[in-house]
Amino acid sequence: MIHQSYDDQTPPLFGPENVYGCEQQHLCDVCVVTFSKHIFDQTLKSFHCEQVARIGTANGGSPIYLLTAEGKKVAFYLSAIGSALAATFVIDANWLTGATKFILFGSAGSLNDALTEGRFVLPTEAYRDEGLSYHYAPPSDYIKVPQSDKLARIFDSLGLPYVQGRVWTTDALYRETVANARKRRLEGCIAVEMEVAGVQAVCSHHGWELYPFLVTGDVLEETTHRMHKLYYANHDMRKLIVALEAAKRV
Repeated sequence: MIHQSYDDQTPPLFGPENVYGCEQQHLCDVCVVTFSKHIFDQTLKSFHCEQVARIGTANGGSPIYLLTAEGKKVAFYLSAIGSALAATFVIDANWLTGATKFILFGSAGSLNDALTEGRFVLPTEAYRDEGLSYHYAPPSDYIKVPQSDKLARIFDSLGLPYVQGRVWTTDALYRETVANARKRRLEGCIAVEMEVAGVQAVCSHHGWELYPFLVTGDVLEETTHRMHKLYYANHDMRKLIVALEAAKRV
């Protein structure tokens, strides 16, 4: 059973040191993670960025860049989508840069439009409807996001509108069924996305800090689905500015 996969008694057979064949690097403390190719490309155009590493995969991987935000060095890369790959990229990014604090932002589907409309979503817990987290944390329905309140204080200092609440992490994009959405909504989930539970499990396992924030672009109502703001939620450059402001403060 997948929920019985957690093993904290024996070591892994291999790790990033075997994949990359180098010692761990120590270039910066903070890394910003985006899922938007548009935001990634615009960042390279808008900031002086130096490529310092590359996360390697058989289908091309992702380069890691270093930029400076008001004197603070910040790593930055385009993540693969989905819990398993996004969480593994964080492990690789830690090895290749030394970052232990990750600012992660992306889009989500709203399960409560009245709460999320016009506000950033700061996850407090994530429902573990994916597979990777069960290898990094003991079995449970939800995993806590410990840095949610700290991120909320940063958003307060920046005067940004937000709502905190549970989110539903699922890799099954096309199986967000009416019944499952209703269950998550009744448990207090206000949004659905694809990465937070897995990335948080990895960060908690290794003692790293995760600061995730989301923007809802589609709405999953009781029996219908609206996608009216999905492009904005995915690709608005203001999220990158918010992430860099948070990176200065964590």
